[in-house]
Amino acid sequence: MIGEKFQVLESVFGYRTFREGQEEIVDALLSKKDVLAIMPTGAGKSLCYQIPALMLSGVTLVISPLISLMKDQVNALTAQGVKAAYLNRSLTDAQFDKALSNMAQGSYKIIYVAPERLNTGIFVRVARQLPISLIAVDEAHCVSQWGQDFRPSYLNITEFIEKLPTRPTIGAFTATATPEVKQDIKRILRLNSPAEVTTGFDRPNLFFSVIRPSSKPQELLRLVRERTGETGIIYCSTRKRVEEVCKSLCDKGFSATRYHAGLEDEERRKNQDDFVYDRKRIMVATNAFGMGIDKSDVRYVIHYNMPQDLESYYQEAGRAGRDGEDADCILMFGQQDIDTARWFIENTEPNPELTDEQNEAFRKKQEERLSVMISYCKTQGCLRAYMLRYFGDTAKDSCDKCSNCCTRYQMVDVTVEAQKILSCIIRTGQRFGAQAICDVLKGKVTSQVINFKLDRQSTYAIMEDVKPKKIKALIDNLEEQGYIEYVGVGRPILKVTDAGWLVLKGKAQVQARETLIVKTSMKKSTDTTLDSELFKALQVVRLMIAIKRGVPAFVIFSDSALHDMCRKLPVTDEEFLAVNGVGETKLRLYGEQFIAVIKEYRLKDH
Repeated sequence: MIGEKFQVLESVFGYRTFREGQEEIVDALLSKKDVLAIMPTGAGKSLCYQIPALMLSGVTLVISPLISLMKDQVNALTAQGVKAAYLNRSLTDAQFDKALSNMAQGSYKIIYVAPERLNTGIFVRVARQLPISLIAVDEAHCVSQWGQDFRPSYLNITEFIEKLPTRPTIGAFTATATPEVKQDIKRILRLNSPAEVTTGFDRPNLFFSVIRPSSKPQELLRLVRERTGETGIIYCSTRKRVEEVCKSLCDKGFSATRYHAGLEDEERRKNQDDFVYDRKRIMVATNAFGMGIDKSDVRYVIHYNMPQDLESYYQEAGRAGRDGEDADCILMFGQQDIDTARWFIENTEPNPELTDEQNEAFRKKQEERLSVMISYCKTQGCLRAYMLRYFGDTAKDSCDKCSNCCTRYQMVDVTVEAQKILSCIIRTGQRFGAQAICDVLKGKVTSQVINFKLDRQSTYAIMEDVKPKKIKALIDNLEEQGYIEYVGVGRPILKVTDAGWLVLKGKAQVQARETLIVKTSMKKSTDTTLDSELFKALQVVRLMIAIKRGVPAFVIFSDSALHDMCRKLPVTDEEFLAVNGVGETKLRLYGEQFIAVIKEYRLKDH
């Protein structure tokens, strides 16, 4: 089957080579061996089960909770000449019955199904009659109560498989999984000695940055203006913030829409389609948006607020640059984000599927994850290295593709300021958090200051001329260098370490980075082989075809495929097939129209 898999890869999907890990997974599934694959967003997980699905004799079921992913992938497969369908709650009763009837008649090679549908009587009856050779479990971390997206419906999968006449090969796929979650996936899905493939988590085309703006609304407008005409997602922590940010952008003339769980189903679908089909350039949303969105040309993801854990952040930020082109991932961080995240944790309803002990363990796990997320926002080291090491990957100390590595700064002596902060922490009894210490140093009159008589301390108002933002940055710097530490959970207090006492006694000095220039974007490489005039002309053709076929533009061709056309300038069928992302089906369906544009371009005097 070695030659055949490359033939399918090229003729159907238009690629000549596999990405890292893909071939190993394909080979394992073709040899009927179970697989546990952990690959980051945009690494090509779907290809790993779609190629075996087309080569194996039977039918492949893809179990996914993501309605958007099902729709996008079925659209893409259909555009490539593959018979596929999905079964989920987005279908009307008549549509579902029709799809189920076609399924029973063997009309589909690949069937996407929501986990909630698995154990319905009619679905089980039809499934038992089909020669199911492969089951691909997408978002497999959802089976684990320790995963960030535990879904009880995923526990139905094993029960469903047991009802089949013969056990198919099982492939479990996820973008992020800690060692604990990996063990849960193997145990709960009962994988038989699976081939475990974990590709590197690094996404070299993504530029990561963390910024602390004095005004988030003003900074957001600046960032969006810099990216006018580009497609982007802006994540906010609450529905209220989504409404405010979206209105602000629309009032300023930006093409933006919104998405959160408080909207009616019909409006959510419309707004999502407006974004996916390029009728709106910017999506402002809570984390309810994006799971399964296969839109490949997102050029930036901005987090207006800090997520609750690094797993969620990596997954949400990873929706940028899925086509391999350069993209920016920007996190706007503020102290209020920490308070909001802690409020969510403290006010989360217990999961009725879990015991009291399990719910308490899960809450503590959330607090641990939040602590990791806060440290990411505060670190002065390489952001990419921080993330990769958290997920168990190796990383260099500097990447040259994150704000910390690329920002210009100078080292300054802040020993005197550090001594003032450390002294304040000691004199107030080492029983307050960063905000209270900042208030005392600034000389603020707050209920906490009055109630605990903190205005009578000798350190009260000794830094009244220093901006609160700088005081908090100094506190973060002292924590990162080990002079102070946070103790406790929920609302931790500051304690001075042994190293901090040396500073207080004048036996050690403290250095801090003073920022000169902040970089928040990937420096786009100038490729002299690309021509913006031709690229725009190809975009127009792609959009016209997409509108006619009723699919998103990226389903026709990704931006990276159009860029490859600009580089190679194909004018024959053979040359067009050499474009990355062009298979025989797409050549037959679209080749003539794109080649005509390229021929016209080449005839001009360039």
